[in-house]
Amino acid sequence: MYKGTILNILLAVLMVVLAMLNLIYGSVSIPASQVLSILAGGTAEKASWNYIVMESRLPQAVTAILCGASLSTAGLLLQTTFRNPLAGPSILGITNGASLGVGIVMLVTGGVISIGDNVIVGYFAVITGAFLGAMLVIVLLLAFASMVSNNLMLLIVGIMVSYLASSLVALLNFFATADNIHNYVMWGMGSFSDVSPAQLPFFAMASIAGLALSALLIKPLNAMLLGDNYASNLGINIMRTRQMLLLATGVLTAVVTAFCGPVAFIGLAVPHIARLVTRTSNHATLLPATMLCGACIALTCNLISMLPQNTIIPINAVTPIFGAPVIIYIICRKKW
Repeated sequence: MYKGTILNILLAVLMVVLAMLNLIYGSVSIPASQVLSILAGGTAEKASWNYIVMESRLPQAVTAILCGASLSTAGLLLQTTFRNPLAGPSILGITNGASLGVGIVMLVTGGVISIGDNVIVGYFAVITGAFLGAMLVIVLLLAFASMVSNNLMLLIVGIMVSYLASSLVALLNFFATADNIHNYVMWGMGSFSDVSPAQLPFFAMASIAGLALSALLIKPLNAMLLGDNYASNLGINIMRTRQMLLLATGVLTAVVTAFCGPVAFIGLAVPHIARLVTRTSNHATLLPATMLCGACIALTCNLISMLPQNTIIPINAVTPIFGAPVIIYIICRKKW
């Protein structure tokens, strides 16, 4: 436990360093002293630097931290629940449900949602569509979880829901206009830069709520590592625990996908990186390490995406650089 604490402190320090690099580097070079002055409430030599740091780079870095922590935590919960090393946030169809919601908004309604007399347009409509689509899948999964006692069967149900949502998205793409398809494809590439300072408090509160719920499940997660029967003998309500795990996973995935798009590989690969670093399956150490590793990986990917001049590389073009080698290593190591 002591070694785990020291390791998590080191990961936290690394996260802070990477966050500072995200604030310093970009298409516009800003000296580190000026960034520190701006963060301390001072005024930079150039007025534009204040805007770049406080209105663009700082929200982007915070979004990357929360996104990485949320998706990696969701992946860890699913891998423990289903005892499947290849389980990730998209495995149960939650990500595809959000994509379907966005597809309906962008490809059918042209970016407009009407709820009674209220009309939601633009980016808020996309967020609303993604969140409603993801929550619909969560409700379906919670309903199936109360009827299906076998984790494998629930996993298969999630995969079928994912296929169904993907099929509906493909049909929407077939009948949509070229401009709407282009907008949908751009959203699907993922980005940490779309969360504005005004939206950041809601994004942060929803993400932190999901992470806090996950932290409350550490004891049941440790018990479930030894099998459902053993966990039941310890007094763990398997059905209720599974529903809480699905709810936590669903909230984390839904919020991130709604605001940042379907970010790939972080939820699948980072839990394995955390296991390799911590060398433990105790979730009291593994869960915070997974959150911090996810934040560090997301910050690194965001930093790489901002390095080219006058452009930003889509996040989903960078995450496979870290995720794919890890998954290949895990598959080879297991010797299936």
